[in-house]
Amino acid sequence: MNHTAAAIELDALTKSYGPKIGIDRLDVTVERGEVFGFLGPNGAGKTTTIRCLVGLLRPTSGRVSVLGMDPVADHRRLGPRLGYLPGELRLYPELTGRQTLGLLGDLQGAPNPRRDELCERLGLLPADLARPVREYSRGMKQKLGLVQAFQHEPDVLVLDEPSEGLDPLVQESFFGLLAETAADGRTVLLSSHVLPEVQRTCGRVAIVRGGRLVTVQAVAELRETRARRVRLVLADALGPRPLGRAEAWSPAWNGTELRLLVPPQEVADGLRELLATLPVVDLSVEEAGLDEAFLDLYRSPEQNVETFS
Repeated sequence: MNHTAAAIELDALTKSYGPKIGIDRLDVTVERGEVFGFLGPNGAGKTTTIRCLVGLLRPTSGRVSVLGMDPVADHRRLGPRLGYLPGELRLYPELTGRQTLGLLGDLQGAPNPRRDELCERLGLLPADLARPVREYSRGMKQKLGLVQAFQHEPDVLVLDEPSEGLDPLVQESFFGLLAETAADGRTVLLSSHVLPEVQRTCGRVAIVRGGRLVTVQAVAELRETRARRVRLVLADALGPRPLGRAEAWSPAWNGTELRLLVPPQEVADGLRELLATLPVVDLSVEEAGLDEAFLDLYRSPEQNVETFS
């Protein structure tokens, strides 16, 4: 086993379903100690990639390595060091919460020293754990899924939509777990459609579309190159009027308020022009969020590829 290997390596990873392409030649490296985001809309190939990562699918071609091991060939050795929360968590309804955690802990093949602590932090009370899972709400099932993923202190965690169904307080506890995991030098691959969550927790992201890699970038770099959100409040509500070059900045009027998406290199000159021509009484400029970067990348043209999720 290679103790110096990256946490996750995808090398031209491809998975086909007959004539249909699930993922096509993905190249991604996730270093140890990262919280790494994995983004794409439904059907982009995220779930297929994750199933290859955890050994549930065998690649058609290319290579996948987790901690220097093959997830299929080395599954017995890798299992105790891997934590996995699937996007569609299915549990045995007749088992209690505690029995479920015990069963999954046995399958992980590793001690689970943090089980009780995690249950407490995520708000699973002893009375909850004594009830059958069929009585659990969606949020309670998600808490159980998080506990089983973290309970054996794995070196790599693969989490698919982990905050689904969690209330805000439990989400904060979850974010704390992510930060602690990275601080310990362990690795998280986080797939989520909640972009503010990814922006808050991840240092880098990979974005996939149609089974192909669009980009791998630091979140800060993605945001820095995207349009700024500019809000202007005018002294009157005369409605839309000519804006010159600002017409290209997606103007949205609402009474006395004008909102624009301004390229970062044009903010200073553009605002000077607008302040000289409009009766502006207030303004604000916000850095773009990850959602704008994501949408910009998806608006660019690309050849269509038929995919499975």
